[in-house]
Amino acid sequence: MILNKDKALKIADFLLKIKAVKLNPSEPFIWSSGWHSPIYCDNRKTLSFPSIRTAIRQTFSEQIKQEFGSVDVIAGVATGGIAIGALVAEEMGLPFIYVRSSAKGHGLGNQIEGEYHSGQRVVVIEDLISTGGSSLKAVEALREAKCNVLGLAAIFSYGFKLAEDNFETAKCPYFTLSNYDLLIEQAVRENYISEKDLESLNRWKINPENWKK
Repeated sequence: MILNKDKALKIADFLLKIKAVKLNPSEPFIWSSGWHSPIYCDNRKTLSFPSIRTAIRQTFSEQIKQEFGSVDVIAGVATGGIAIGALVAEEMGLPFIYVRSSAKGHGLGNQIEGEYHSGQRVVVIEDLISTGGSSLKAVEALREAKCNVLGLAAIFSYGFKLAEDNFETAKCPYFTLSNYDLLIEQAVRENYISEKDLESLNRWKINPENWKK
């Protein structure tokens, strides 16, 4: 879900300009899942650009307040959501925690790092949503710790229906600052891609698993 299209297009423009998102249908990337993809997203690059990371944390803060109201704690998902989550917590003057993909195998064996308490209202921060699997594992861990997870916010989503279904099944509201469709719209407007590229990019969105078969 996108809360503000104008802001979403601006975020998309940032991601394209700094090459945090790369579009290359003719020489696709290969994901860890084995899928061939015309898009590669590395939102950690936004951290290297002070004005962009400021715009992102401010937009997160505004939209979290709009969508979720009063919040007690911001939680980042390891590893991509840790740095941006900490920036959002700083912007909002809130405590920050983060959630590992699994409990540590040594020390205290924590999966959730930082100070938190049962019943606190938590918003989870991610850098990217693909299927939503890793994000929802973090949500589940927080719920098992008796936190009241209000929802999740991410910088970018590929917009797969599978992700929408997974979040709906988990009863976890979410929004993203931008998404695949709006990024492609901005890429066309700014001549990052050709008409031929556009057709291929649209086909990938519909059936990413079999796009190159």
